[in-house]
Parts: sequence; C-alpha cells; structure tokens
Amino acid sequence: MALTNSQYETIMKLYEARQTNSRHLLEERTAYVMKHIPGYNEVRNEIASVSVRQGKQLLLGNKDAIEDLKTELARLRRKQDALLTDAGLPTDYLAPVYKCPACKDTGYIDGRKCHCFLQAQIDLLYEQSGIRKMLENENFSTLSYEYYQGEDLTRFKNTVLTCRNFINNFNSDYHNLFFYGTVGTGKSFLSGCIAKELIESGHSVIYFSATGLFDTLSKYKFDYRNSDDLRSSYGDLFESDLLIIDDLGTEFTNNLIASELFSLINDRHLRKKATIISTNLSLEDFRNRYSDRIFSRITSNYEICKITGPDIRMYKKRLQNRK
Repeated sequence: MALTNSQYETIMKLYEARQTNSRHLLEERTAYVMKHIPGYNEVRNEIASVSVRQGKQLLLGNKDAIEDLKTELARLRRKQDALLTDAGLPTDYLAPVYKCPACKDTGYIDGRKCHCFLQAQIDLLYEQSGIRKMLENENFSTLSYEYYQGEDLTRFKNTVLTCRNFINNFNSDYHNLFFYGTVGTGKSFLSGCIAKELIESGHSVIYFSATGLFDTLSKYKFDYRNSDDLRSSYGDLFESDLLIIDDLGTEFTNNLIASELFSLINDRHLRKKATIISTNLSLEDFRNRYSDRIFSRITSNYEICKITGPDIRMYKKRLQNRK
C-alpha cells in the first residue's frame, strides 16, 4: 500500500527525531569524555594529524602510506579503547547509537524500506484506525463457532469464508461487504477480524461507529473553523483502503444524514475504495430508514451477508454472572 503524503511525513518525522536524539546523546557523551578522561582529546587530535600526514605522503607517491596509516590508526584506536575501559566505559561509548542499527535510523536499506519502517507503518495505521484496543480481542485467533447452531451456524461459517476471501483478494478485487442481522451475533467482530489482517499487511483501515461517522461529517460541514485533525479525518473517509461503518441505524437519521451517507458510499465506490457496513436493521427496515438510491447502491455494489443467532455478548454476561 502506498502511504499518503501526510502518513509518510509522520513516519519520517519519527526518524528525524530518532536521529536528533542520537546526535544529542553522542554530543553529551563526547563532552563527558573530553572533560573527564585526560589524554583522550590528545589522541583524537593525533589521529587527525596522522591522517593528514599520511594523506600528503600518498599524494607524493609513497606507496606504503596507506598501510602505514592503517597501522598507526589501529595503534591509536587501541589507545583510545584503553582510556575508555580504564574509566569504566565500553569501547563503543562514542559510537553512534541507533534505535535500528540495520538502517541506522534512516528507514531505508539500499533504497528499500527497512523492517523498522514497515513496523512504524503498521503502528501508524493501527493508531489511525481507532480500533487498536478492540482488535487485541476481536480477531481470527479468538473466532469461535460454539455459539451457533443449525442455520445460524451455516450462515456464520459462510460469512467467515466470505471475510477470508475478501482479505485474500483485497489487492486484486474491489469488493464491499454489508453485514446485517440480529443484535450481538458477530457482525462487528468479523469487521474487526478483517481490519486486523489488512492493517497487518500495511493497508489503511478507518473504523467509525455510525454515530461517530455522522458527527464527524456534521462537524466538518458546519464548523468553518475545523481543525487540521478534523480535515484529516474527513479526507481519510474517502482515501483509506477500507472504511468500516459499524452499527448503521443507531444514529439519528434525517434527510441530511441520508444524503451524506449516499455521497460517502458513492464517492468511495467511484474511487474503488472498499467499505464494510454493519447494521442490526433488516433489509426492509434499512430501505425504509434511508432511501431507495442508498439501498440500490448497497444491493448493487456490496456482498450481502446475513448473520443470525444468539446475542453473544448477553450470553457471555450470563455465564460470568453464574461464576
């Protein structure tokens, strides 16, 4: 996934901060050594003098100048190491300190992103998704079929398979999902499963509850002093690789809300940006609550997944109360 300019700048600022901290630490250590270890500065000066002297000899055609320089520098560095160890310091005390020695805190190795850059990218995507904490528990590793039986079980298994196909084909197949059904049956859970897998593979995922989504849209539309953070959140709604709208139908709905929802899902469709919507409404109630054109967009461009069964959250609460 290609990072947006703002995402890339955020990560590079992290590396700039690391480099600055490393430089300040080296400066502090150097100042300490110069002040507290007699003779160390003299050896440093001698290294500089030897390098200049042997460089002149090389220019004058002395073929032994390079080997002589290597021998002399090795002797002087041993002397430096001895001064440091005698003072109780490690021999690499004045070496640059990197958080990632592999790329030396540049983020790149031979023009390719270092593993630390990729991890920073994933961390940023988690942070921007707004669901880092939720995904610690809601992911495929905690998925269970034990709460479902009969037709409910068949529907849930089929939906899980749909989710896995959605993830596996995400880069090659533009696709949207619409989860609907009874309360507490795993719609939000499966959205989280998808979100975690895509974030881990470097895709940007933005999660909004329906109330949070329309609050953001309303603030952006009517707050003419909106902040940079609000403008960024608004832009992410249209540009993120995946937008999750959870519990659609729980928000206060009017013609303006319906219009904003249509604009959002239509714009993302035109951009071929994937969207997942979950709702506790039936398809009929959904159509009546919003509009025919929204319903048409959903049924035409989304894979519809019905999930039914017991309210798992209530079931777990009852089990806890019995303990």
